[in-house]
Amino acid sequence: MKVTQTKLPGVLIIEPDVFGDARGFFIETFSGKRYEEAGLSQPFVQDNVSFSTKGALRGLHFQNPHAQGKLVQVLSGEVLDVAVDIRVGSPNFGQWFGETLSAENHKQMYIPPGFAHGFCVVSDTALFSYKCTDYYSPTTEGGIIWNDPDIGITWPINAPLVSKKDAGYPRLKDIPKDKLPVLSKVEGPRYGENK
Repeated sequence: MKVTQTKLPGVLIIEPDVFGDARGFFIETFSGKRYEEAGLSQPFVQDNVSFSTKGALRGLHFQNPHAQGKLVQVLSGEVLDVAVDIRVGSPNFGQWFGETLSAENHKQMYIPPGFAHGFCVVSDTALFSYKCTDYYSPTTEGGIIWNDPDIGITWPINAPLVSKKDAGYPRLKDIPKDKLPVLSKVEGPRYGENK
């Protein structure tokens, strides 16, 4: 397994080992021991799967409190997956990182607690899977408008399909700071802490 630190500390690209032959392939998509050795020690407590059509954009979502770390991957199709650092006090506040995840490249992305997350589907359909370090908490969920000009995400589709809820989220600058996670108070694993 190859783990690569991105430009946003804590956001990781994980490339599991793929064992293939004429019959197809096998991938171990998660092993607690292996991921703990890679520095991701906080347990995952909830698994989710979403199915989306081409052009669908989900996000940008976060929870505070009960911030979730997410280990995401695409089981079918292709998406641009995006993380935004929204931790008050972070030197990377408001910065984003995106990575193409697909059934073909088998990449995973780890988004730590304290980051907003979203993705946009570029294939005809996509089956998206993610593990979370905390439970879904509807009373503490929040979001940022997908096309916030201050963040400036380069989405692959100009007019994505967005839910009414996601379309109504505010810009990051309009969210009161006390509603956002704070750098020193965000719980969760940090890459390399266990090494």
